[in-house]
Amino acid sequence: MGNRLSKIYTRTGDDGSTGLADGNRIAKNAQRVEAMGTADELNCHIGMLIEFLETDDKLGDVLRRIQHHLFDLGGEFAIPGSRVIGDEHIQWLETTLDAYNEDLPPLKNFILPGGSRAAAQCHLARAVCRRAERVVVALGHEDSINTASRHYLNRLSDLLFVIARVLARRNGGAEILWEQKTSGL
Repeated sequence: MGNRLSKIYTRTGDDGSTGLADGNRIAKNAQRVEAMGTADELNCHIGMLIEFLETDDKLGDVLRRIQHHLFDLGGEFAIPGSRVIGDEHIQWLETTLDAYNEDLPPLKNFILPGGSRAAAQCHLARAVCRRAERVVVALGHEDSINTASRHYLNRLSDLLFVIARVLARRNGGAEILWEQKTSGL
């Protein structure tokens, strides 16, 4: 690991630029910085979700592993051309998703965010994950990216949706189903 920051402020970003891990400086509103920031924001939402779980909940272990992946993903964006996220990460998400989805009833309606505090927080993380994916797609239009990172975010949003369903149904709870109205309010 490189040098640790002993001084938090450097003033080098006061001009609206930020340093990448490879030493280059780019604008703080560049698509690459947006990708790093959105991955970090998603990681924060997952950290908040973990705090809603019981300490011995195995789901917490899954989510902590995802947090490590997201930190690696942010690092991948900070070093243009690097590849940290790979097919094995995507396969792990798919295997985990299938395991949690196995006992859920098939969907017949859209689901509204909610059902419990943890489920609502998970839905918020899912929505941020979808935004992270959109940002990474945009970054891919202007610069070379590891396509596995985009695939990872796509699969992660699916997993977060399934986890939200699991959390809403815990302890006799229920998912909130969207009620389609044909007319009126």
